[in-house]
Amino acid sequence: MEHQFPRPKILISRCLGFAACRYDGQQLHSGFIDILRDHVDFVDVCPEVEAGLGVPRPPIRLCLQENRIEVWQPAKSRTVTEALRKAASHLAQNMTDFDGAILKSKSPSCALQDAKIYNGITQPQFLERGSGIFGALVLEQLGHKAVEDEQRLSNRILREHFLIKLFALSRFRILAIRPSMADLVAYHARHKLLFLAYNQLRFRLCGKIVANHERLPVAEVFHQYQQELGQILQKPFLTKAMINTLYHALGWISEALSTREKHFIINTIEEYRDERVPLQVVTRLIEAQAIRFDHAYLLEQVLLQPFPLKLTDLSDSGRGREVE
Repeated sequence: MEHQFPRPKILISRCLGFAACRYDGQQLHSGFIDILRDHVDFVDVCPEVEAGLGVPRPPIRLCLQENRIEVWQPAKSRTVTEALRKAASHLAQNMTDFDGAILKSKSPSCALQDAKIYNGITQPQFLERGSGIFGALVLEQLGHKAVEDEQRLSNRILREHFLIKLFALSRFRILAIRPSMADLVAYHARHKLLFLAYNQLRFRLCGKIVANHERLPVAEVFHQYQQELGQILQKPFLTKAMINTLYHALGWISEALSTREKHFIINTIEEYRDERVPLQVVTRLIEAQAIRFDHAYLLEQVLLQPFPLKLTDLSDSGRGREVE
């Protein structure tokens, strides 16, 4: 069954396949980002080029100097802190309409959490890892959106979560352009199974917001729902919660199935529990039965296809495995 998907808007580091703008004049390539191009609208930026540092350019590093982060360019023995902060602030303006961001890992400008920070300039020693100058601003403004670096997206669990969150937020952003209570009710209903797998308590709170017993203005209802939506999708779903949701979905059609068919789907769900098959194998099985019995409500559930199937990638680097 063909599903309709929005085109999310993503902020992305320019060096990730858009221009040869790295310090060494190189351009990186990511198979995942290449596939993503056909399904999203990218807006590429490079804070270091924006700051006038040129291409190629001597590398920069983040240094803690007198309790302040300075951006030091060793080859030229100079700080470029103000230039980079000014460029980052300029690029960070008007980011409210983005659904997510993919930034370069380990970059002094773009890193979200793994840029090297040194103690001192003259005799630098590694101190810790943290956000780059621009990355910190992105987290500040878009931290509740689908934001990741390209290396962590090589992890299957994090990549799947990123895509689910990205498209769910994109649907809501489009909905909020012309807010309607009827459309919000429909959005909430379509995402029921998906959100139950993520956070059952938050989903129930969203239900109370949609019910709007206090008769609040539509704009306020959308604002409250958006806040809870960010909480629901804050972390990847847990496998146990997803399994409970899959059994819940199966319950809607189980009476129409033969004993053999039901056991086959149950066995597949258990194979997913044991990490022997991906989630998409189970959801496609359930969707096939929903089509067979023309189960309209189940077919409307975003869980069955939360993002375009062409974006499904089963490769897994194991990076960033700390997802709970």
